Amino acid sequence: MTEEETSRQLRARFEALVHTTAEPLRRFLLRRIDADSAEDVLGDTLLVLWRRIDEVPAPTSAGTYDPDDVLPWCYGVARGCLANTRRALSRRARLAERLAWTEQRAPAASTDHSDLYRALKTLRALDREVVLLWAWEELAPRQIARVTGLSPNAVSIRLHRAKKKLATQLERKSARVDGHETGEERRSIR
Repeated sequence: MTEEETSRQLRARFEALVHTTAEPLRRFLLRRIDADSAEDVLGDTLLVLWRRIDEVPAPTSAGTYDPDDVLPWCYGVARGCLANTRRALSRRARLAERLAWTEQRAPAASTDHSDLYRALKTLRALDREVVLLWAWEELAPRQIARVTGLSPNAVSIRLHRAKKKLATQLERKSARVDGHETGEERRSIR
């Protein structure tokens, strides 16, 4: 038997398996998880079935599958894929919770940087990312360009403008003195 014939037979066997099991597997998953995730898990399940086609209970002599023979095995595969998805969703939720908690937490240093954080939030997302990569990760503009997909020149321009905007924002905060309006001059009495 040639490689091409073997490939054709495996494909026909898999197509027969999908024809028999796809809809019952979809219903099985929809009873356990939301519709979008169920479609993803079904895709993962079918991928595992394709990879493990030799382990699937054998088809009948007519080349079709008896649902009573094959579905329990396929449900076991789907159950494993579903468990993987649930673990991934759980990890994602924990990460989002940690990130939210980290963002809300005050910095450990004794100085108050709340003005800086407020000023950073006024920047557009990409400009803020460029500034943070430059300041916190200590990356050069050419390295930031690789991270963001911008050109090094565009990074330099964005960084310059963002630092200028931050300086302006922070100067406004520090220029406010209780009892004085911004721009109000102090005059000495003679």
